[in-house]
Amino acid sequence: MTDQTPQVRLERAKDASRATAALTSDDKGRALEAIAIALEAQTARIIEANARDIARGREDGIGESLIDRLSLDEGRVGALAAAVRQVASLADPVGRVVGGHRMPNGVSLEQVRVPFGVVGAIYEARPNVTVDIAALALRSGNAVVLRGGSAARDSNAVLVEIMRDALQSVGVTAEAIQTVDDFGRDGAKALMHGRGLIDVLVPRGSTGLIETVVTESTVPVIETGAGNVHILLDETAPDDWARDIVVNAKVQRPSVCNAVETVLVHRQAAPRLIPLVASALQSEGVAIHGDDIVAGLVSNVIPATEEDWATEYLSLDIAIKVVDSLDEALDHIRRYSTGHTESIVTTDSRNAERFLAEVDSAVVMVNTSTRFTDGGEFGFGAEVGISTQKLHARGPMGLAELTSTKWLARGSGQTRG
Repeated sequence: MTDQTPQVRLERAKDASRATAALTSDDKGRALEAIAIALEAQTARIIEANARDIARGREDGIGESLIDRLSLDEGRVGALAAAVRQVASLADPVGRVVGGHRMPNGVSLEQVRVPFGVVGAIYEARPNVTVDIAALALRSGNAVVLRGGSAARDSNAVLVEIMRDALQSVGVTAEAIQTVDDFGRDGAKALMHGRGLIDVLVPRGSTGLIETVVTESTVPVIETGAGNVHILLDETAPDDWARDIVVNAKVQRPSVCNAVETVLVHRQAAPRLIPLVASALQSEGVAIHGDDIVAGLVSNVIPATEEDWATEYLSLDIAIKVVDSLDEALDHIRRYSTGHTESIVTTDSRNAERFLAEVDSAVVMVNTSTRFTDGGEFGFGAEVGISTQKLHARGPMGLAELTSTKWLARGSGQTRG
């Protein structure tokens, strides 16, 4: 790709979107299978490019949480190919009738799903997103323009080249997948200001990146938010559920947005649960930031500050706070939550139903790990991101969230009087 301006890339994506919108479901399935095969065949090349990114990231001191997000190995590349195949197996949303009726004058109306056109994505240190978003965009009939950031520069360049070649091998225009990575910040600005060329823009990354995209864009943005995620252990929480759910939600992969960051514990359960849960966390290397009650029950606790309650650590750190009631827990979540995911561990059905009804987040859970907030886990094959806004899309975004609708009217000569 030797184009000299990001504008050219956006224009080519727009032109390609007319072709992708016309692809049949079988056409799109063949294109995605070609991508999956190519990813598997070129795993060694992908890992080699990724190793250069990791080495550069360590030299730049980007931190272990970003290194983890950045890293690709044989297993992760295989998982990318599997996710592409799962996306291909999903029902094609394009053309699906979502509503309609016959008017009194006999005109028949249908509301059907159609592609957006061109989906833009700005993200950081996540080469998996390069494949996930491209696959979802293609399956939903869209073209895509990617800006993956400097940390994953080599990985993304190889992945885009592999996917474009795969499309061409099955007769689908390679211009349906574009990158503006090589233009740096100018590429990101072109996406944010590509009115008329970019139909929707999805940012994924740090709070700062998301705020910049939302603030500066002149194109529609689907906001994917940071994950200051909470788990509440109420007075009835069973020991093993509390321990296992919190440890899984924090430790299984701490660098992702659905990892728990704050645990709230009901005062009546604190003497029973806090030593148990804290011991399990500390044995996994987790640093505990706690209030005075937590510090009185557990050793080696870092005194929690106001900042801790608002922090998305993305690391082996966790904040623990004791609350007097469900109401206090709900107030705390309302104040500090980023609207991503919250969970309660309880055997009290009334508390569970209140939590589900009153917590205003994209995903609200009872007695399960917050790590399940994920497009793949929800059966979407992959995800564009996890939307924390309330317009158009909320929660993990899959194929349907990359479509809009239009109305089809069929008449037999009717005119309006």
